[in-house]
Amino acid sequence: MDQRPDDRADNRTQIRDFLASRRAKITPEQVGLPTSGRRRVPGLRREEVAVLAGVSTEWYTRLEKGHISGVSEDVVEAVAQALQLDEDERTYLFDLARAARPARRTPSRRKDVAVPPRIQWLLDSMTMSSAFVRNGRQDVIAHNALARALHAPVFDSDTTDKHGRPNIARYIFLDAGAQDFFIDWEAAAVATAGLLRAEAGREPHDKALRELIGELSTLSPEFRSHWAAHDVRIRHDGIKRLWHPEVGELELVYQSLDLPMTNRAVHDLTLYTAEPGTTSEDRLKLLASLAATQPHAAQPTEGPR
Repeated sequence: MDQRPDDRADNRTQIRDFLASRRAKITPEQVGLPTSGRRRVPGLRREEVAVLAGVSTEWYTRLEKGHISGVSEDVVEAVAQALQLDEDERTYLFDLARAARPARRTPSRRKDVAVPPRIQWLLDSMTMSSAFVRNGRQDVIAHNALARALHAPVFDSDTTDKHGRPNIARYIFLDAGAQDFFIDWEAAAVATAGLLRAEAGREPHDKALRELIGELSTLSPEFRSHWAAHDVRIRHDGIKRLWHPEVGELELVYQSLDLPMTNRAVHDLTLYTAEPGTTSEDRLKLLASLAATQPHAAQPTEGPR
């Protein structure tokens, strides 16, 4: 069975807007093309991308309008190279191309799955690192005691109370306190919108994800702006600066790792730790000691919806 008409239209829109946004970011000088006269639009023209990709202008124009079904992987790869896509953007474009192909049967929605007890045991064994598991929608579905203490503003947010589990995206865009907790709030907002954009490419039939994106788009002008940029983020690591209400400023190293589950689900294991010998390490140790004295909170569960 083929895709529903509204799914196909949404897929074409995503392809069109993504390719146009990437084309607008590249100047002729960057790709060694001559420039002459005034240019009506920023970045490359469609015919210039076509030349770089080795396809006709008509072919590329049709592709940028979202008609990617049936296009070979070689052509998609050539377009990715012409637009100088990074690895995350390239993966996203191939996900969009895959979703555009006619399906033999109705595509199944990825099922949410429970976090196995062994994963919770793993999290609990980490006493000096904040560790939590989240799904592609940015729901926190398992965590250790230090993650609960470190991210107390997220767990205690009204956005969590309303939905039953913390959601990083809702907190960042819908809780005013997020701009105090995340010292580099703008960078966190860009990354979070990019992570949701990548997930939308991987899981185009996820109704809950669509509802989340619709909610954020309706309630947050900042999210609408970041979503319209079509930036993509898959790999997630770096330095995070937080302002914690109990211990003050923390500068932490964070790393996210894929955590494959059953039923095609791939969750994300995120670790926060401090550089040894720093003030942030001392403050993280203080949070760990405080967390050890608190009653163990019930873990959120992940199950079918």
